[in-house]
Formats: sequence, C-alpha cells, structure tokens
Amino acid sequence: MKAIVTEDAQGRRIVAEPCAQPCAIERGMRVLGGKWTGSVLWHLKDGPVRFNDLSRMIGGASKKMIADRLRHLEHHGLITRQVMDTAPVSVQYSVTAQGRTALAALEALRDWSETHVPETQTSALLGQAFRAGDPFRPAATCAKGLWLKRGAFDGPFPVS
Repeated sequence: MKAIVTEDAQGRRIVAEPCAQPCAIERGMRVLGGKWTGSVLWHLKDGPVRFNDLSRMIGGASKKMIADRLRHLEHHGLITRQVMDTAPVSVQYSVTAQGRTALAALEALRDWSETHVPETQTSALLGQAFRAGDPFRPAATCAKGLWLKRGAFDGPFPVS
C-alpha cells in the first residue's frame, strides 16, 4: 500500500492515508540495516568462512556482535551455518541463494559510497562529532573495557 499525501490550502503536506505496514525499504533495512550486518554478509560472499576467520576479517566488531549478526542473517535465510566434524568442533557460514540477491544491494551501496562518500569525509564527520562533544562517543573505559556514555552516569560504577 502506498501512502497518499495531499496539500492543504497553506501548502502544507498532509498524509491522508498513511501506510499501515512497513514499506519495502523499511523491511529491507530491518534485515540488512543493523550495525555490522552488511559487513558480515559481504565477507561471506566469496565462499564459506569459519567464525574465527570472520571475526578477524571484520575489525572493530566484537565476537558477540558478529555472533548476533550471524544468527540474525541465518534467521532471515541469508546464510547457512554448518557445524564441521573436526576436533575441535568448528563452524562455518556461507551465503544462501537468497543472500546472494541481497549482495546486489550491498554492491550498489559500495559503489555509491565509493563515489559519493570519500574516506576523508567520513573521518572528518567522525572528528566533528568527537570535537562537538557528541553524547554517544566514548568518554572513558572501566577496568573491564566497558564504554561509558558521556554524562550518562556520575556514580562510581560503570554502565554498559
């Protein structure tokens, strides 16, 4: 269903019939738009990859986050998980036929990003957020390495 947008006498846009269900873009973003989801799927495109190899390929993502993204992609049928009969037991992941269709969208995003979002611009934007006191940037770490949200907690105990 498409939302119907009209204009009133003052030129303001009014949604006459809003969508009752998420649109195709929103549904797709729910599957592929999570942090690290696209990267995980992208690194599986060339063939089966074992979990530890995948975690080494994706710098910056914790093993817990990678495991969560793998479960998410498996739940949506984009990858398969295969337990190998080895000692010690290892697991490898590969892209399904349905996952290959999603890779086309990631390829288009990569092409667009290479053309329109240079690395220097991304670094500059991150630097601006850091200098501007972005409340979601890391302020400090505790002994366990948990990040504290700036201004989120003023007590003696870290918050994750």
